[in-house]
Amino acid sequence: MSEDGSGEGLIGRIKEKLIRTKQKTAAEGRHLTGVPDKAHARRLPPGQNLVKKWPVLDLGIQPDIPKQEWSLEVTGLVANPASWNFEDFLKLPQSQFTSDIHCVTTWSLYDNRWDGVAARTILELVQPRPEARHVIFHAHDGYTTNIRREVFEEPDVIIAHSWEGKPLTREHGGPVRAVVPKWYFWKSAKWLRTIEFSDVDKPGFWEQNGYHNEADPWKEERYS
Repeated sequence: MSEDGSGEGLIGRIKEKLIRTKQKTAAEGRHLTGVPDKAHARRLPPGQNLVKKWPVLDLGIQPDIPKQEWSLEVTGLVANPASWNFEDFLKLPQSQFTSDIHCVTTWSLYDNRWDGVAARTILELVQPRPEARHVIFHAHDGYTTNIRREVFEEPDVIIAHSWEGKPLTREHGGPVRAVVPKWYFWKSAKWLRTIEFSDVDKPGFWEQNGYHNEADPWKEERYS
């Protein structure tokens, strides 16, 4: 079932209810403090609450993708389109970053250690064309989200297969997810299957359902 909420049965109804709740939250501007921290003077962005455990949030579906069946494609406006299975993905140059998570639902989790392939490594391999100014993540559950290319180029963006030294679990987006730590975490697509480079912006699932197109936590870019 896709992330458009059109699924039938109980799961489809759960998703529709969640989408309506999120849209209502966005329309009401809930959780906005009106005091942005554009200079990043504090580690915790405005309106956020520090947690000690990583919450699980999704739309009622957690795709079960065996590692032997998983693959990642890089498509669109690139000189060298690429596709890797999990074994080949692990053979790419590996990186490790530690970063914070800031979720639009107001929780933050400090000091997350990620292992995977840095976005900059992928950029070097596929060589996006100059006009490719946007990056769109496509997930195995049909979810999509968009970021600008300059965001993808940040040194701490990683396509991660491990968290805290252990393989990513299914509920947290394993076997592989995107991690874009400077943005609210809905931009860090779980269950990643495709990275698309585009010359036009393509707002994703939540961007079309009331959330901001950019998602900078320090500017409180929660909603459109």
